[in-house]
Formats: sequence, structure tokens, C-alpha cells
Amino acid sequence: MNQLRLLPSRLGAQAARLLAAHEVPVFGWRSRSSGPPATFPSSKGGGSSSYMEEMYFAWLENPRSVHKSWDNFFRKASEEASSGSAQPRPPSVVRESRSAVSSRTKTSKLVEDHLAVQSLIRAYQIRGHHVAQLDPLGILDADLDSFVPSDLITTIDKLAFYDLQEADLDKEFQLPTTTFIGGSENTLSLREIIRRLENTYCQHIGLEFMFINDVEQCQWIRQKFETPGVMQFSSEEKRTLLARLVRSMRFEDFLARKWSSEKRFGLEGCEVMIPALKTIIDKSSEMGIENVILGMPHRGRLNVLANVIRKDLEQIFCQFDPKLEAADEGSGDVKYHLGMYHERINRVTNRNITLSLVANPSHLEAVDPVVQGKTKAEQFYRGDAQGKKVMSILVHGDAAFAGQGVVYETFHLSDLPSYTTNGTVHVVVNNQIGFTTDPRMARSSPYPTDVARVVNAPIFHVNADDPEAVIYVCSVAAEWRNTFNKDVVVDLVCYRRRGHNEMDEPMFTQPLMYKQIHRQVPVLKKYADKLIAEGTVTLQEFEEEIAKYDRICEEAYGRSKDKKILHIKHWLDSPWPGFFNVDGEPKSMTCPATGIPEDVLTHIGSVASSVPLEDFKIHTGLSRILRGRADMTNNRTVDWALAEYMAFGSLLKEGIHVRLSGQDVERGTFSHRHHVLHDQEVDRRTCVPMNHLWPDQAPYTVCNSSLSEYGVLGFELGYAMASPNALVLWEAQFGDFHNTAQCIIDQFISTGQAKWVRHNGIVLLLPHGMEGMGPEHSSARPERFLQMSNDDSDAYPAFTKDFEVSQLYDCNWIVVNCSTPANYFHVLRRQILLPFRKPLIIFTPKSLLRHPEAKSSFDQMVSGTCLAWVWGGPHWGGGLSRGFCSWGSSILPSVCGSADLQQLL
Repeated sequence: MNQLRLLPSRLGAQAARLLAAHEVPVFGWRSRSSGPPATFPSSKGGGSSSYMEEMYFAWLENPRSVHKSWDNFFRKASEEASSGSAQPRPPSVVRESRSAVSSRTKTSKLVEDHLAVQSLIRAYQIRGHHVAQLDPLGILDADLDSFVPSDLITTIDKLAFYDLQEADLDKEFQLPTTTFIGGSENTLSLREIIRRLENTYCQHIGLEFMFINDVEQCQWIRQKFETPGVMQFSSEEKRTLLARLVRSMRFEDFLARKWSSEKRFGLEGCEVMIPALKTIIDKSSEMGIENVILGMPHRGRLNVLANVIRKDLEQIFCQFDPKLEAADEGSGDVKYHLGMYHERINRVTNRNITLSLVANPSHLEAVDPVVQGKTKAEQFYRGDAQGKKVMSILVHGDAAFAGQGVVYETFHLSDLPSYTTNGTVHVVVNNQIGFTTDPRMARSSPYPTDVARVVNAPIFHVNADDPEAVIYVCSVAAEWRNTFNKDVVVDLVCYRRRGHNEMDEPMFTQPLMYKQIHRQVPVLKKYADKLIAEGTVTLQEFEEEIAKYDRICEEAYGRSKDKKILHIKHWLDSPWPGFFNVDGEPKSMTCPATGIPEDVLTHIGSVASSVPLEDFKIHTGLSRILRGRADMTNNRTVDWALAEYMAFGSLLKEGIHVRLSGQDVERGTFSHRHHVLHDQEVDRRTCVPMNHLWPDQAPYTVCNSSLSEYGVLGFELGYAMASPNALVLWEAQFGDFHNTAQCIIDQFISTGQAKWVRHNGIVLLLPHGMEGMGPEHSSARPERFLQMSNDDSDAYPAFTKDFEVSQLYDCNWIVVNCSTPANYFHVLRRQILLPFRKPLIIFTPKSLLRHPEAKSSFDQMVSGTCLAWVWGGPHWGGGLSRGFCSWGSSILPSVCGSADLQQLL
């Protein structure tokens, strides 16, 4: 309201300035609030006490001089005020009679009352969520602010805030164009206006959207929620919702009965999440989506796998058998972290849909950027630039959503050209607690979802014990994403019936909350009773639905006992059809030579030293760099940047998509790359010569990232998951800065294959070099990568190419420190030519980028050549390494168990 109170003074000052040149007198006016007098221009009659009356007199003189909405309003207001008398003549023609003055006074009051009602409507749109009934337990406020806004009419005496009285409740008021509560009606009584506003904004749905800058988007949301009767469901839709609730709840009950002492991270207290996710998928499928990629923490994961992804129940149940033996690698927490990939028919739309649940660690929100990267890649390979075929859904916990910084990093990727996935639907399972931590101790923001406001994402809070409200909100969220290609948040305000896991005792720390939870009637019973009372279903039909699903579970449980071997490869979220053999193993253990014909090298060099676009003016300093590249090509040599160009360009010729991402990678942090040329005279006109190499080449993407390591590396990791036939690279601005992305390195890259049997060919470029800039710009910390290797081999036979390939397959990643451009060229090409995919860590130099001796001849890169490498043994580097490291060097240092790590740098 402060802004509304300031509005008259601002308008008055502006009007006074405009009229000063015409010597129009002004006078003081006191606003309806208790604030200071505001200066407004007087009317020509000298008796007006309101800026709006100035509009009124302008209308009296010439109705066409004001906007048509004012014309309509004043016509109606004048008719009501004059009670059928003739319309008053303009004050400039005759002196006004007392009746005319009285008529204007009534009109002024009517205008001010209408403006007050408009302010009232806006107050509900902005702050109605503060008093919405969101907590199913009924013990907490909607947010941590714990206040009732003074401009909401929660009691009759609040009318005085707007200078309205109880007698005004039955008066009719013109509705503004910024509300849809009237439906087909243009006027409503004040009593009805307040009732409809309360029904829209203060019941089981709390809407936060008025901070959005786009008026069209605000109007869209208002229409979806304010229109009378908009939230209506057919009997069939209600029955479907009930059936989905039955499956969600009975699945949890079945697990509780069979494995009461096992950790399950069940969904009890938020069973409505299953029909919520299915609604988002159904609605999205209806609008053309063919592929949905999900990321979520462990709570409710088994239920999502069973009832959303539709993984076979026996595959889930058999994992609870302690005698089950793993046929392949993988960790013991399969149930809560592995993913799934499944193609099926969507029953509601009868269309094919692919569902993928991405595997993730216990680092709850670390999967967010990974999902976004995988989604971006799937959109890229399908040519889905607008995100009309592929979309992502992210499920969050309330405490993690507010507390994990990677959530913010991921949001800030949402609208960047090379990172946008054209909108994500975020579903927050708001337990109102984080493990044992009260929200008041876990966050400073009123809601856990406030981080989404930074990207103008609408936030729909909804009471999870009102299934129909949840389903409607999810339907609108899916439609919003499809309409505006922007993120949207659905905040399911629920509770956690059990502790953090089923073995935990929550009464230790939240006794009052859990006393109420123990008394809480399950949402399934509530909703079933409602449908039975209204005659939508009968008690017998409800019980039959329960018996039907219980029977399905029992039959699957019986079949699960026959499962003796667990195949973790069946749980892959990103299968690569045709890349491996039927057993999931590489088709061979050989790697072809990585050299290429000299004419290809020459062609790439000539393009790298040119500007393919006409009338494109480049910087004079860049002209010297391009001439230097041309000279090197003519001399059959390459430096570091040109060797990289050769590797990328040759892969593009072979149909391999190359994507390079990171801070300042387009030019290169050390001004060595220049893969994107900028026209010096035309703003935002750029040229990427690498995309002009061959007529039918694969596309090259090079993109500067936001100033983020954690989020961006996670994104690129997800991008690399989607296909093995792409070279995806992330470059740190300085190698040391990878420590900000350490979570992705530890939880996804280092352990990816051992934990989840998942291959990934992500490449990390880590610039390093002791150049007097201190430890945070120098070393790239190679010891971190050597310590996290996992090869235990002690015997090293003669170095042969086939032995190298097989040894690489047994490692969790490949770590290299190339000292020649040719080796850098070969190791990049080998990354794609290998018959499997391993993460590749490259310690790229800084000092060697322009060192006159750091050049390689074409002779070291032509057909038949390959990587020159040195072996790093299991205790090499002072005991820091336990895995295979390929340290290519033109001058090979002696390698022994006590070799100094400094030699490598």
C-alpha cells in the first residue's frame, strides 16, 4: 500500500510540472490516508479536490479527450450521481449550480470508492497468499512472516483502510480490466468482490506472481485462477485422481507391511505428488511433449519409479532381498539413487512418451543442472529449439531448495541462449521441516521457493491435502511452461508422516508437529469420503480399487522372489542404443590411430586463419593472430590453440558434435582461442569459423557460461549423458576453480561408473602453471584427481596400444598433462575414437600457449600417428595416485615410485 499512497503525490507533481507552462493554478489536497498533502492541478472551475476530478472535467468538455475506459466509467458514474437529471454542462460555459456541485461531490466519492475497490483487488492479487490456508496440519502460517496484511479484508472493520463502510458492501462497483473475478459480469457488489477474491487467493491455493514484469503473463495467470468456476472436474477426472491416489498410498502401505524395518524414504504425507507429476506429464503430452526428463531426491523415488515411470514392481521389490547378488558394478543404495529410462504410451493422450529419471547422489540438488544439461542435449539432437518436444521436471525438498546454492545457479541458466531448456516445472515437496531442522532455523526467506523470484517464475503454493487444487495447479503449471517457455514452481505444502527415514524418531525434535501428524486423517480417506458423499463413486468401487492394486503388488512380490541377480545396467537413465553390445560391454578393445590426412589439417588451418563472412570487420590485433595461424599452416606446424582447432574440426567432419562451455571460452581466458569473431562495427554480429569448415559437418557449439562452476559443470555432464557421439568439454577459467564444482566431480564424474554403471565422456580442461599469480591461479590441484583414481593394478606389462585401451577401461577416468600441441590433438580425438567413454581430465597449460618452442609438426598429427604417452604407476607421485594416468610429453621424465609431482607441472 505504500506505493499506492505515494501515487497521488507523484501524479500531482507530474501534472503540476506539465501545467506550469500554461499558468494553471494548483492547490493542496490531502489524500485518503493520513499522509502529507499532495499538490494537484486545479480544474478550470477551481473547485476540484481530486486528480480524478480533473479527468472528469476534461471528459465533460470533450469525452474523446480521455481514454475510452474513462469515457465509459464517467458516463455510468454521471448517470448514477445525477439520478436521471440532465448531464451537467461544461464549467467553462456557465457558472455551476449548487446541484451540479453536489453532483460532482457524489461523483468524486464514487470515483474514489471505485479506486479503493481497485486497490483492494490488487492487494489480494499481491498479498492474498499470506492468509491462504496452505498447511494441511493447520498449525503453521503460510510463510515465516506470520502476519496478516492490513489491506486484506479479513474482518469488517478492515474496510476503513479504504474509507469504505459496511453500508458499501451491497453497492455495485465497476470491475477493472486487471481482474477476471466477474466472469461475464462487469460489475459486482463489494460483498461479492471480496468473497470471490477470498475464494481465489485465500483458500487452498496461494499465488505469487505479481512481481512478474510482463503484464500479459500476469493477466494469463489471473484468468486461469480468478475466472468463476474455472476449477471444475468431471466425474471421470475425479475417479482417475482417486485411482492415482490409491496407487500412491497403497504402494507405500505395501512396502511398510513387507519391509517395516527397512529404510524406504516413503512419500507418506505427500502422496498427492504422484497424481501431481502424472498430471504435469499428461498435460504436457497433450500439448506435444514426447520426452520428459525428471530429477528428484530420494524421498518418494520408489513410488515415482513404480507409478510414474512405471518400472516393473518386481524389479523394485527384489532389491529389498539381502541375498540378491549384483551381476555388475554398483553401490548398495540402488533403490534411492538409480534412475530409469522407459518408453510407453500415455494412457490419457494415447501418445508415445519417453520418461527418464536421472540417477543422483544424496547431495540433494546436485542433480538439478545435470537434468537441465541432459534436457538441452535431447532438445538439440531432436532439433527442438523451442522445447516443444522435450521438457524437464525437477522435484525438490523445501529445505534443500532454499539452502542449496546450486538451485540458484541452475535458475540463472534457465534463460541463457546456450543453456535454456525453455522452461522447467519445479515441484517442491514442502515437508515444512528439513530432516530435524525447523524452517525458522533453516532459511531467512519467507518461503522456501523465494529463490525462483529472481527469474520471474510464478510460484503456486497449494495445500497438498486438497487433491483437486493440486491437480488444477499442476495443469496450469504445465500449460504455463508450454505457453511462455519459462520456469514455474509448484509448492506442495504437505507434511512428513514418518521421520527422515522410517527408522528415525521425529518426536525427539518436533513433538507438537508429530502429535498433530499422528492425528491427521490420510488424504486418500479424505478425498474418498468426499467423492462418496457427492455420489461420484461408491464405497464398494473404492474398496475394489484398493483390492485391485493390492493384488497387483502381491503378485509382483511373488515374482520378485525369483529374482536372484540384480542387473544395475537395467536402471540406466541414459541408454546409448547400439554403442555397446547386448551385454552392455564395449564392442572391441582397440582404438584406431588418431592421426588424420594432411589435406584435412591444411583445410582446417586455412579456415581457422580466415573470416568466412563478407563485410565483417575484425579487430586489428585479431588480424595478426589469424595471419600467424596462416603462417603456421603454411609451415606445417601448430601451436596449442591451432591443435585444438584441428582436433575439433576433424571431429566435426566425422559427424561428431562438439560443445565447449565455460567462463570466457569463446575468446579463451588467455586470449588464445578466438573461436567467435566479433564485428567491430555491428553490435552482436558474430562469426564462428569452425561452423564453416565443411558443407555437411556436425554443428560446433562454443558458449561463454554464467560465472558458475558447480551449475555449469553439472549442466555439461548432463549434456554428455545424452549421446556418446559428442565431444563435450568444460573449461575452468583457472584450473584451481574446479574446486567450486567439486561436488559434481566427486559424486558424478569420479564415481559415475562404479556407483551407477554409467559411462560419460565429459572432458575437463583445467588451465595451470606457476606464473606468480598465487595458488588459486596456478596448480589446478592434480593431486585431487590422482587420489580419486580407482585402479589397483600392480603389474604393468609392455606398453602396447591394445593394452592401453583395456587398461583405460578399468579406470574411473583418464588424467593427462600434455606438453605438446600434437598430444593435445591426439588425446581429444582419442576421447571419441575409444570404444567406451571415460571422463577425461586435461591439465592444459598457460605458459605453453604462446611459447615459441611449444609447437608440433604436422608429421606428429598425420594419418598413422597417435598419442605419445608415459605411464603413471599405482604409487607414482609420492603415493598420491592409485590409477592410470597418461602424462603425454615430448621429453619423458623418469618415472618411479618416488617421482616428484612437481615434475609434471
